[in-house]
Amino acid sequence: MLEVQSLSVAYGSRAVLKNISFDLPPGNILAVIGPNGAGKTTLIRALTGITPLSAGQIFVHGRRLNQLSVAERARWIAVVPQARNLPPAFSAWETVLLGRTPHLNWLGQVSEKDEAITRQAMARTQTLELAARPVGELSGGEQQRLLLARALAQAAPILLLDEPTSHLDLQFQLTLLDQVRSLANEEKLSVLVVLHDLNLAARYADRVALLVQGEVRALGPTRDVLTPELLSPVYHVPLEILRGGPGNLPYIIPALR
Repeated sequence: MLEVQSLSVAYGSRAVLKNISFDLPPGNILAVIGPNGAGKTTLIRALTGITPLSAGQIFVHGRRLNQLSVAERARWIAVVPQARNLPPAFSAWETVLLGRTPHLNWLGQVSEKDEAITRQAMARTQTLELAARPVGELSGGEQQRLLLARALAQAAPILLLDEPTSHLDLQFQLTLLDQVRSLANEEKLSVLVVLHDLNLAARYADRVALLVQGEVRALGPTRDVLTPELLSPVYHVPLEILRGGPGNLPYIIPALR
């Protein structure tokens, strides 16, 4: 669904992303991890066409991203951004309904189908009870869930999430990522999610990309990438991996000194 070939991004003479390649098939979740300043948000912006490439290509369903119109990109790729710049006077309903914009006719008319998809997206993210409230009155966590609802309303087969669990308490972190996992499994979405929490990456991702100083240091199944040997030098903290519970998932914790 999404294929990245030798992607590089530079700001002037400063290289930010260097020779990155990966694919993202339907039904797959790729978690991108790495320290602050590694280039994770820049990667999201490059994948949506906001940040121009200095080298490489991005293909969406076999077509070059730079050959798609803005509307076509929006029908293929939905984004949950890190920053929240939601219009404070809009209601939560109006905000999520904006996700249907790429699917409206040339008059911009909203159909019953658009409203039904919007309602379903809000129900999935537990924001339907917020529908009538102005966005400016909502907490950071509630706004974060609205951003996910807006992306789901977009009904795009590729979903990019930039630290979607920020501002969320533990309950909603798990609820949100449970929904993302279900969407990948049931609706075969291709999902790329930037995460700081290594244990959430271990719990929900099929594969992990470790991004360090703009380069992919490692890419593969979670068990191969989430290892003390790879992670401890990157995060400058001795780490150890414990395993247990359903699925024998890894738990990454600081090593006792």
